[in-house]
Amino acid sequence: MTTLEKAKLWLGDSFDQETKDAVQLLIDSNSPDLEDSFYRELEFGTGGMRGIMGVGTNRLNKYTLGQATQGLANYMLQQFQGEQISVAIAYDVRNNSKEFGKLVADVLTANGIKVLLFKNHRPTPELSFTVRDKKCNGGIVLTASHNPPEYNGYKVYWNDGAQIVPPHDEAIINEVYSVKFEEIKFNGNDDLIEWIGEEQDDVYIDACIENSTYQDVGKGNLNIVFTSIHGTTYTTVPKALEKAGFKKIDLVKEQMIPSGNFPTVDSPNPEEPAALEMAMDLAKITNADIVIGTDPDGDRLGIAVRNLEGEIQLLNGNQCNTILTYYILDQWKKQGKITGKEFIGSTIVTSDIFFDIAEKFGVDCKVGLTGFKWIGKMIRDFEGQEKFVCGGEESFGFMTGDFVRDKDSCGSIILACEIAAWCKANGKTMYEYLIEIYQETGMYYEGLINIVKKGRDGAEEIQNMMKNFRENPPKSLAGSLVEEVKDFKEQTNFVVSENEKHVMDDIPKSNVLIYYTQDGTKVCVRPSGTEPKIKFYVSVKQNLNSKEDFKSTLKSLEQKIEEVRKDLQLN
Repeated sequence: MTTLEKAKLWLGDSFDQETKDAVQLLIDSNSPDLEDSFYRELEFGTGGMRGIMGVGTNRLNKYTLGQATQGLANYMLQQFQGEQISVAIAYDVRNNSKEFGKLVADVLTANGIKVLLFKNHRPTPELSFTVRDKKCNGGIVLTASHNPPEYNGYKVYWNDGAQIVPPHDEAIINEVYSVKFEEIKFNGNDDLIEWIGEEQDDVYIDACIENSTYQDVGKGNLNIVFTSIHGTTYTTVPKALEKAGFKKIDLVKEQMIPSGNFPTVDSPNPEEPAALEMAMDLAKITNADIVIGTDPDGDRLGIAVRNLEGEIQLLNGNQCNTILTYYILDQWKKQGKITGKEFIGSTIVTSDIFFDIAEKFGVDCKVGLTGFKWIGKMIRDFEGQEKFVCGGEESFGFMTGDFVRDKDSCGSIILACEIAAWCKANGKTMYEYLIEIYQETGMYYEGLINIVKKGRDGAEEIQNMMKNFRENPPKSLAGSLVEEVKDFKEQTNFVVSENEKHVMDDIPKSNVLIYYTQDGTKVCVRPSGTEPKIKFYVSVKQNLNSKEDFKSTLKSLEQKIEEVRKDLQLN
C-alpha cells in the first residue's frame, strides 16, 4: 500500500472531522510531511512509544494513543480477570499532555477499568511510586522526556511500578497492533476516575527523604541552585529539599514556570550544559555550591559542582552516579548493613567503574540493557533473595532504594545535596570527593558521540552503519588491540585471541555492539530507541595516583577518546 493510500484511509468514518481536514490538507498541498506521517506505524516498543505530534500512523495523536490504550486494556482484561483493574495516569508539561492524559483515561474507563488520574503535571517517578503505593495493576505516563517540543510519548508501567518487560511487553505490543482504529472505545466513564492531587506529593516526598538520607551534616550551610527547566519537578523538588532540612535554596524563577515550549532553552535536557546556563549564572551571584536541573518529566537530573578552579562544572551521568553510589555503599558499610546479599544495578552502556565500586564494598553489580526498566526487572527478579541498594545509568538517571522502580530525580537530588553538604563541612567539594574515589578505583572518563540521521533515509542509514560495524569491527582503538566484541543482537561474545564466539544469553537480544580493548577502553554502539540517532558510548581508563595528577590524567583520557572517534571515522 502506498503512502497516499494509507493517508486516504484516514478520511473514513472512523476519524473525526478535524483529523480528516488535516489529512486532506497534507494530500492537497503535496506536503513533504505526508510521507513521514504515514510511511510506517509509530512503533509501540517494549516500553511504549514516542514521536512527533500530528495526524498519521507515524505520529502521536488521538488515534495512535487510542490504539495503544485499547490494546493495553484488552491485555489487562485478560491478565486480571475477575478483578477491578486500576491504572494510575500522570502527564508532564508538554503540549497536549493533559488532554492526552484524559483521552487515555477515557479509553480505559470505557473498557471498565478504574483510573487514578493526576489533576495536574507530575513527575514520572511519582507515577511509578503511586502505582505501588495505591496497589494499581499498572500505570501510564504521557511524556517525551527531554525530546524537542514537537514530541510527546506514552510509557506503560506494570503493577510493580516498573516499566513493562518480558513477557508482558511483547504480549501488549501484539494486542496493540491487532486493534483496528474503529475498535477503539473513546466514550469514557467519568464515574471510574479517581482524581489525585497534592496529598500524594507529600507521601512521595516522605518516601524520597526516608530512602535518600543518611546523616545530617551541614545542610543549613549548603548553597543550592535548582531549576526544573519548565518541567514537572516544580511540584516536588523545592518542597522536598526544604523538608529534608536544606535552608539555602535559590530557584531559577523564569524556568520554574511549566511550559511545553521550553522557552528559555534550545533543549530541556540536563545532560547539556546549555540547559543549565541560567542556573549557572545564578550560581555565580549566589555563590552556590551545587547546581541541579531536571528534565520535563522529572526522572533525569543534571548536577554541576565547583571544580578545582572553583568554577561550576556539569558532571556527566557516570560521574554523578559514581559519587552517589560510592557514598551510599560507604554509609551502608558504616551502618553494618552489607551482608553479601546486596546488589547495585547498572546497564551495558554505563561505565564499568561500578564493578570496581561493588567489589570494594562486597556487593554484586548486576547489568542489564539500556533503560531503567531492566533495573526494575532486576529488583523484581531478586526480590526476597538479594537487597537492591541503588542503580544508575549514564544518561543522567539514578534511583535510591526500590520505593520507586524508575530513575528518580527527587530522591537523587536529596542524596546529592546531602553529599555536597557533608563534603563542604569536611573542607572539600563533591568534585574533590570524586577524585578521591578515582584514586581508589582508577580514573574512568566517558564521551558520548551522537550521529543524527533524520527521517526514513536516516533510519536506513543507521541500519547500514550498524550492519557495517557488526560485519567489520575495528582491529584496534586508540592504539590498543580490540580483544572482545559483544553482539547483543546475535547474543555472542567474540574473543579475538581465541578466534571463537561464545554464547551470551543472560541478557535479552538488543541491537547493541560493544568493543573492549586490551587497555580497558570500551566502546558501545547502539541506535537510539527514542530519537533519530546512532550513539557511541566511549569509556577509557587510567590509574590516578594523586590529586595533583588529575589534570594531566584527564587530558590524556580526553585525547584517547578523540583517537577513538578518529579510528571509528565519526566526524
